[in-house]
Amino acid sequence: MRRLINKLKWDKRYDFSKVIIWYVSRGEANDLGYVKGEDIIEIGKYFLETSKGTIPYHRIVKIEYEGEEVR
Repeated sequence: MRRLINKLKWDKRYDFSKVIIWYVSRGEANDLGYVKGEDIIEIGKYFLETSKGTIPYHRIVKIEYEGEEVR
């Protein structure tokens, strides 16, 4: 996950603001939350630091770019 997120962030072919990361978020509807690329503050070794808080990589279930899932 971290490697793919870094690629989307630093590869000039991508616009990081078009990234959406879906993650398990207990308490939200369907236990799913999401964060947009522009809300990511730091891509850490074990988690993402976002404006909503920290998200461990093991909770990420899907990454989208321009509405399409990327792997």
